[in-house]
Amino acid sequence: MTSRSGRRLPRRVVQLLVGLFLYGIGIAFMIRGMIGAAPWDVLTQGISRHLPLSFGIITILVSAIVLLIWIPLRQRPGIGTILNALLVGPSADFGFLVIPQTDVLWIRVLLFIIGLTVLAAATGLYIGAHFGPGPRDGLMTGLHRVLGRPIWMVRTALEVTVVVIGWLLGGDVGVGTVAFALLVGPMCQFFMRIFDVSLPARVHATGAEIPADRAEG
Repeated sequence: MTSRSGRRLPRRVVQLLVGLFLYGIGIAFMIRGMIGAAPWDVLTQGISRHLPLSFGIITILVSAIVLLIWIPLRQRPGIGTILNALLVGPSADFGFLVIPQTDVLWIRVLLFIIGLTVLAAATGLYIGAHFGPGPRDGLMTGLHRVLGRPIWMVRTALEVTVVVIGWLLGGDVGVGTVAFALLVGPMCQFFMRIFDVSLPARVHATGAEIPADRAEG
C-alpha cells in the first residue's frame, strides 16, 4: 500500500499545484466577466474597494482569518489547505494581468463561462489530489460538525452572509453569482471523478477529504 501511494505522490503534488494555480485563474476570468462573482469573491471584491491591497493579497488575508476560526472548531489543515491559502490569491492577481477587461456583453458572458469551467476543473484537480480541503471548505465542515446542522444549511448560511457583507462593501453581485451557486456543485463533482487519485483508505483519512459537490476553495 505504502509503495503504491508513494509512486503517486509526484502526480498528486503536481495536480495540487496546477489545480490551485488554475483556481485563481478561474476566479480572474469570472470577475473579468463582470456579471457577478462567486460568494467569497464578492466579499474579497468588497474589501478591496476599501483597502489599498490587491485582490490576491486580500484573498490570502481572508483565508488566514478563516484558518484562525478553524482553531476553536478543532479542524486540522493539510498541506493542501495551507497552499490553497497562499497560492490562489497570487494566481488570481496574475490572471487579472493577462485577462483584459471588456464592455462587450457577450465576451463578458463568455469570460464568466470559461472561468466557471476552469474553476470547477481546478477544484477537481486539487481536491482529487487528497492533500486536504481549502480553508472555506474546512470552515463549512467544521461548523457542520460542531453545530450539528446539515452541510447544505451551513454552506448556505455562510455564503449568504459573505455575499451580503461583500455587496454592502461594494462587491459585484449579479446573475453570475446565482449561476455559480447553481452550477458549481455538479461541475466540481464531474471533474472530481475525472481527476480523483485513488488512494488506500488509510491515506484518504489523512486528507480531511470532503465531497466534491461541497468544494469551494
